[in-house]
Amino acid sequence: MEIAMGPLALSSRSSVSCSWRAHHGETSEEGIESIVTELTLMHDALCKVAEVPADQLDKGVKIWAGKVKELSYQMEDIVDAFMVRVEDGYLHHISDALEEVVLQAKQLAKLRQRYEQGMRDPTTSTSVDPRMMALYTDVSELVGIEETRDELINMLIEGDDWLKHPLKTVSIVGFGGLGKTTLAKSAHDKIKGQFDCDAFISVSQNPDKKKVFKNILYELDKKKYAHIRGEEWEENHLIDEIIEFLNGKRYLIIIDDIWDKDVWKLIKCAFSKKSSGSRLITTTRIVSVSEACCSSRDNIYKMKPLSDDISRVLFCKRVFYEKGCPQELVQVTEDILKKCGGIPLAIISIASLLANNHEMKTKDQWYTLLNSIGRGLTEDQSLEEMKKILLFSYYDLPSYLKPCLLYLSIFPDDHKIMRGRLIWRWISEGLVYGEKQDTNLYELGNRYFNELVNRSMIQPIGIGVEGNVEACRVHDMVLDLICSLSSEENFVTVLDVIGREMTDSESKVRRLSIQNSKIDVDTTRMEHMRSVTVFSDNVVGKVLDISRFRVLRVLDLEGCDISDVGYVGNLLHLRYLGLRYTHVKDLPMEIGKLQFLLTLDLRGTKIKVLPSSVVQLRRLMCLYVDYAVKLPSGIGNLTSLEVLDELGLSDVDLDFVKELGHLTKLRALRLDCDGFDESLGKALEESLSNLNRLNNLDIYFSGKRINFLSEDWMPPPQLRRLAFRSIRSWFKTLPSWINPSSLPLLSYLDITVFEVRPADIQLLGMLPALCVLWVTDYSRSQGDDVLEIPVLSSGAAPRLKHLRFSFPAKWISRENIDLGMRHLPSLQRVDVVLIEVGASDAEVNEAKAALRASAEDHPNRPAFKIW
Repeated sequence: MEIAMGPLALSSRSSVSCSWRAHHGETSEEGIESIVTELTLMHDALCKVAEVPADQLDKGVKIWAGKVKELSYQMEDIVDAFMVRVEDGYLHHISDALEEVVLQAKQLAKLRQRYEQGMRDPTTSTSVDPRMMALYTDVSELVGIEETRDELINMLIEGDDWLKHPLKTVSIVGFGGLGKTTLAKSAHDKIKGQFDCDAFISVSQNPDKKKVFKNILYELDKKKYAHIRGEEWEENHLIDEIIEFLNGKRYLIIIDDIWDKDVWKLIKCAFSKKSSGSRLITTTRIVSVSEACCSSRDNIYKMKPLSDDISRVLFCKRVFYEKGCPQELVQVTEDILKKCGGIPLAIISIASLLANNHEMKTKDQWYTLLNSIGRGLTEDQSLEEMKKILLFSYYDLPSYLKPCLLYLSIFPDDHKIMRGRLIWRWISEGLVYGEKQDTNLYELGNRYFNELVNRSMIQPIGIGVEGNVEACRVHDMVLDLICSLSSEENFVTVLDVIGREMTDSESKVRRLSIQNSKIDVDTTRMEHMRSVTVFSDNVVGKVLDISRFRVLRVLDLEGCDISDVGYVGNLLHLRYLGLRYTHVKDLPMEIGKLQFLLTLDLRGTKIKVLPSSVVQLRRLMCLYVDYAVKLPSGIGNLTSLEVLDELGLSDVDLDFVKELGHLTKLRALRLDCDGFDESLGKALEESLSNLNRLNNLDIYFSGKRINFLSEDWMPPPQLRRLAFRSIRSWFKTLPSWINPSSLPLLSYLDITVFEVRPADIQLLGMLPALCVLWVTDYSRSQGDDVLEIPVLSSGAAPRLKHLRFSFPAKWISRENIDLGMRHLPSLQRVDVVLIEVGASDAEVNEAKAALRASAEDHPNRPAFKIW
């Protein structure tokens, strides 16, 4: 059994108590404190109950846990109602509801002691397990597919004259969990450099075809089609745009997870058979779909389970890291692998369970797990047995992670779930909570996210060299599992099938996910709705009246075809409002009444000006806007802000810039200084000096020399990312405040300097935490003939993984230069912006060859690209 919310936050309790005392006196306040304390104790008991598989629980315990969970919902609704309605008439109604809750709590309290147990401490610091990082960044090691990857590549580009052959499609087919997507991604990463452009797109079971085409365009050219997802294009227009873009280009495109032949028939219209040397890879679990994708069965690659040897390597790498398997565990390891049947997902799930928390489980615990699995996947590869395996990992989760995982059932299959979006939603739902008032909830939520990655419950997407994960997906089988559990617990109600009727367990819908635009939504059971997420158009305002959900906490309409949200000003309990990529043009002035709002995401909308009442949102922690959106004066009142992205400063006054200095809780700030007036520079420097909690600072410039940050400026000591983005703007020389003592934690630096001196390169090499360095010498980018070449020395930048720099081609043709790359022990990727100004074709070709040879000589064989 799961409890949806944590115990009431201490801050909420104190606020309620103080307000209630003012209206009803000490006795009533003591009653509230008593009930809150009792609910907290019940929550602790529920946490222990949640560790036991549902089929092993006594029926009476299940009933008790369900009643406690429902009581916690009622209590929080009462508290929320009290916090936003303090009129005497409404307080009388709240008082009656409270008396009813008090009675229920007393009845349930009599049963509490038999279930009372302690709760685990969720505050231990967590980062992404380095073993998991290695598995996901090196996909050949993840599933042992180096040989199969090369087989697939040979199918794609066999023969010396393959570049002359027309478009060829190869389809990978196999049931869930075999690693189809991983194989396709591995082949894609291996050969994409041989093509003019590439894209990797997931389709899923119920795709929005327009979104598929928009995603293809975005992946092909992220700059040109940066806002395509928020634009209104018809399917034929999108197809024509793809055809035009790909005309004359040799491309590699992966269309992942196709379920329907008709969907493929439409998608393939965007790809011309005459595109010489171009290649498509499709993946599907349905044989008939794979046959529809290919003109010949010879082009179908059928996935097979892993061999015993590769299964063993994969399992042992995850459990024992660099150490070998202890002799006493050899036999039980073989028995476990036999039951996993060579399926990577099963192997990783069991291995992650055994490797949890870096503590080796005893031999008896291994055998207990083995005996619990049953016959496993050895007989008929049944999905039920896979589900049983995954359940072990689920019940091994600590109590605070279970609801976070179940929450992912809100998202459709194959959906790319952005890490920030998920964590802010967790926070808004109360799934991330700290026992102390000064707990950084986002950092705590990030630990939860990383724990789920480490336990293989979610699949990370876009792991950067700094170790940050951009997003995640949920494997189909894991999603099936959590959807089933979530439905049983009435945790999330998913409407994705036409004609689906709600079950008895869904008598009160708390969280609603709408994934089909043709569904007729029955709102009669939804007065207690806390969360609404819509993934389909033609629902909001037509069959779904959101204004009726008066206790709504989360409203996420990202990507929906809506333009009017005038009703949101009446949703007084709202914590999260997501309008990204909608057609909304205006926010109502009543937005200022949402005193509990924590996150406001307006990226990709048509909003140009925010109402003045926005500055009344004193609890707002995260504000996403586009650089062209004009914010009202008074932004300094938003003192709870931790994330402000992307603020335009092209048309603001001096007072507005000074007010930025009041936002002292900011952790991430992205500024756009297009047309920035130098007279505002000093004010901006002073404001930035006050933001001592900044971790990330991105500033875009469009002018020329950047001179607003003086040499004696002191950057925030916590700074981990610093980026000055522009094509034409530069610092005259490397600022003196970029040094190891001022920036001990800096891991990402992107900077353009008019003249990079050898001493500057040595200084950059001394930054102890630097992982990513993008440095551009502006004078050399203009083709100036400077003879002194800066080179990294031995021992420099020990953690540097990604190096990007610019260089004139004519220099490399006459100088044997590698910029000291051979001295960088952690180097994984090198990007060179080759400047061809003043160089002949022969010199350009010679420069490219010399740079490639330099990268190939590095012992790490880093990925190398010339721009």
